[in-house]
Amino acid sequence: MDRQTYFEGITACGENCAGCAKKAAGQCRGCRESDGCCEEWAGTGRCPIHSCVQAHGVLFCGLCGSFPCKELPGLLNWNPNAAEHLAALAEQYREQTC
Repeated sequence: MDRQTYFEGITACGENCAGCAKKAAGQCRGCRESDGCCEEWAGTGRCPIHSCVQAHGVLFCGLCGSFPCKELPGLLNWNPNAAEHLAALAEQYREQTC
């Protein structure tokens, strides 16, 4: 294994809060710390991805037994490579934790 990932800093959608300028500047508490009610979702309630991950009892999307699900493209429409990224992240997680 080439590198270690701090998975507690990985968001439900697979983003990494480590090194985030908004979080470092105190403009965002982080998805986990705010229970999915971060600035990106201000005014709309809780992040739907965070809610889904919590409902399925997993750390992030790629670890869900239903991954990849039909909801994924709509929930992660800003990242066209989301499924590939989450699958690779899940593989790395399993390598580090098993």
